[in-house]
Amino acid sequence: MAKEKGKLFGGRLDPKNTYAMKWVARFVAIGVVAGLGSILFHFLCEVGMRYFMDALAGWRPPSPAGETHSMFKPGVKEPIRWILLLLPAAGGIFSGWLVYTFAPEAEGHGTDAAIDAYHNKGGFARGRVPIIKTLASAITLTTGGSGGREGPIAQIGAGFGSFLATKLKLSDRERRIMLAAGMGAGVGSIFRAPLAGALFAAEVLYRDPDIESEVILPAGLASVVAYCIFCLAFGWGALFQTPVNFVFRDPLELLPYTILALVVAGAGWVYVKTFYGVTGLFHRLSLPNHIKPAIGGLCTGIIGFFLPQTLAFGYGYAQWAISGDPRATISFLLLLAFGKILTTSFSIGSGGSGGVFGPSVVIGGALGGAIGMVFQQLGWVDAPGAFVIVGMAGFFTGVSNTPISTIIFVSEMTSSYGLLLPSLLVCTVSYLVSRKWTIYQMQPKNPIASPAHAGDFFVDILQSLKVKDLKDLIINVPGIPEQMNFSDFKKFFASTKQHYFPVLDERKRLTGIFSSTDVRSVLFEKHLEPLVIMQDIAISDIITVTLEDDLNSVLKKFTIKNIDAVPVVDEEDPGILLGMLRRREVIAFYNQRVEAIKKTKTPD
Repeated sequence: MAKEKGKLFGGRLDPKNTYAMKWVARFVAIGVVAGLGSILFHFLCEVGMRYFMDALAGWRPPSPAGETHSMFKPGVKEPIRWILLLLPAAGGIFSGWLVYTFAPEAEGHGTDAAIDAYHNKGGFARGRVPIIKTLASAITLTTGGSGGREGPIAQIGAGFGSFLATKLKLSDRERRIMLAAGMGAGVGSIFRAPLAGALFAAEVLYRDPDIESEVILPAGLASVVAYCIFCLAFGWGALFQTPVNFVFRDPLELLPYTILALVVAGAGWVYVKTFYGVTGLFHRLSLPNHIKPAIGGLCTGIIGFFLPQTLAFGYGYAQWAISGDPRATISFLLLLAFGKILTTSFSIGSGGSGGVFGPSVVIGGALGGAIGMVFQQLGWVDAPGAFVIVGMAGFFTGVSNTPISTIIFVSEMTSSYGLLLPSLLVCTVSYLVSRKWTIYQMQPKNPIASPAHAGDFFVDILQSLKVKDLKDLIINVPGIPEQMNFSDFKKFFASTKQHYFPVLDERKRLTGIFSSTDVRSVLFEKHLEPLVIMQDIAISDIITVTLEDDLNSVLKKFTIKNIDAVPVVDEEDPGILLGMLRRREVIAFYNQRVEAIKKTKTPD
């Protein structure tokens, strides 16, 4: 027993366990930094809301029921509207100066930047980006700019993951995983949805319903740690609270939910087109980049002058709709939704800093609430608040192509797991309708289209193809009789472009092979010609393939002796020659197959 204890405690650890412990420690460290980053960003947002929106503009927008504030008490009072008009422009000046002076790649919504780093930069992100992104986003959002908190916090977690991997001199693949884990941890903590954060980090990387499976568990571990740290500071529980336990019990409501799916999908198209239309407009402006966010902020302020509810975060208005607050009327919610599309487009599309998931939650919730109340007035539904929650999921699915993680996100954010079935329906319909557009433009269509996976599929594709797929490319060549003398072969050789010559016995069975190179030793020795038969030149150790061999093994056989063609024989009787297969035909067929796959797997 003492000896066993020595093995466990006094002896050396299993190298596999040591390796696993190192990776666990790395992802825990990423989770710790992401959680602390979430706390810092939340605190900066509180400070900004207290001194900019509250003290300066007299505006206290409501907050979701699960969010606590230590510096000011959210509520609704009449704001000083002319300050609301100018405040986003002032925030744009400062955030624009920060971003374009120190880290231009921090402009826009940070999740797209993390996706770009994953696919195109080997998971590398400059260390200063998360810092600049945090400060610029806090300024943009707390001076009235419309955006979400997930963008900056995603870059904080992703940036630290990339930094840590670089310092440890890990591979590009390992750096990408750590970057994605940090992104998931940041998003999962700030929205108190750790499972959804992990799934989001794996799913948001592609437009197709592909999931980067190697990211899920690392992101899950980091997200749990970050979530716990954030909640220790700001309390446990879901971000939104529901007054009743929403449960789906009436199949007849599937029709209103289907209509909701089509509405949010259409609104998602408007959101994406407006967002990138505004972004393109500002890119074309012949003005210094530093002042473009100020112009975008001024446009945001003009909208906010008339619709203050469209400024800053807006989560509290989604809470109104969930709770059935009488102030959340149909007209109020519709103005909130479409006003939020405009203010988000101007705030972020002009070069300001913030996320796009947060506004999507508000827009989708507002549209869902309005649709739910319409159907309630028609007597079709009893709980319009359920439509708010499902609308959140359906709208973001339509603009991000992330149906699975979004369903979990909204369920965790609202603790409404009883709405999984209608959420699945709405997200599925919305996703299918919205396949051609996405708010995350850096998403490749799938792993095949990702530079991060260039070469990963070479062997996979070759192994999926067999020689029988190239049956039409197998060349039917005449066999050379074993007893043919060299003089007769010389006459045949002069009239053919063939380079490899299979040798057959009197029963027409394959016994050997030789190449044009093998005959050179005899070709210039005329006195040997009458004495040599082709059996003497042929090699009996033949490398052959069958119709059932995959192209990966065929290419390996080509490289064993650096040959350019190989005999194809019957699988059950290797003596039966079916023809010759050339290396160039195999490579050309592979290239054609890859091009065909790219045409179906890459964006239009």
